[in-house]
Amino acid sequence: METPEKTIITVENTIDAPVEKVWEYWTKPEHIIQWNNASDDWHTPRAEIDLSKGGRFVSRMEAKDGSMGFDFGGTIDALTNNEYLEYTIDDGRKVKIIFSSHGNSTKIEERFEAENTNSVELQRGGWQAILDNFKKYTESAG
Repeated sequence: METPEKTIITVENTIDAPVEKVWEYWTKPEHIIQWNNASDDWHTPRAEIDLSKGGRFVSRMEAKDGSMGFDFGGTIDALTNNEYLEYTIDDGRKVKIIFSSHGNSTKIEERFEAENTNSVELQRGGWQAILDNFKKYTESAG
């Protein structure tokens, strides 16, 4: 029996900040809760991360009006500080994030396996919106 080929979606952005700051803001819970939402009517009230191979992470994502929410979590498969982070989401999908330093700017490229519920366009748009929020937060924070 053949396994269907997985659809890989890629989103990216360039952040006007050195890679060390970008990595810190991407991986520290006190920062994650500030940027991890796809729209202004959602937020992340709680985030936890064990930044090590085999470590677990979870971000609680909720509608601000309390109407819905979910935990986005998984297990870290591989990482090199300031370079890349690979993890498996609890639903089994794989994600790889590459941080490329360019002096005082950093390119982030996220590649993730699509899920089968929402369209590829919707998934790409949601993940890109979160990455855009990350850029805005990181560039505006001291």
